[in-house]
Amino acid sequence: MAKSMTKSQIAAKLAEEIGVTRKQVNQFFEALSKLAYKEAQNQFVIPGLGKMLLVTRAARDVKISVGPKKGQIKRVPEKKVLKFRFAKAAREAVLGGSQVSVASR
Repeated sequence: MAKSMTKSQIAAKLAEEIGVTRKQVNQFFEALSKLAYKEAQNQFVIPGLGKMLLVTRAARDVKISVGPKKGQIKRVPEKKVLKFRFAKAAREAVLGGSQVSVASR
């Protein structure tokens, strides 16, 4: 499997592509991150890539399968989790044509 690009490599590639400095690209990434963190409560959409949203996972009962308490039921309380749902265009660009990923639901 190929190594993923570092933040510096991404910044250099984008800077070259659109004709700005790497410093400006890094400032954009910082501003985008801050805005995403702030707006995740509502849903934060990155056009062409997907959306980040905050979801409340319901409380549930889990059966313990190992250890001395094996077989007992434990209550797991509800909690907030952060999810990212990829846009259809992004899924098709990466996976190709008509494949649908179960993880993107």
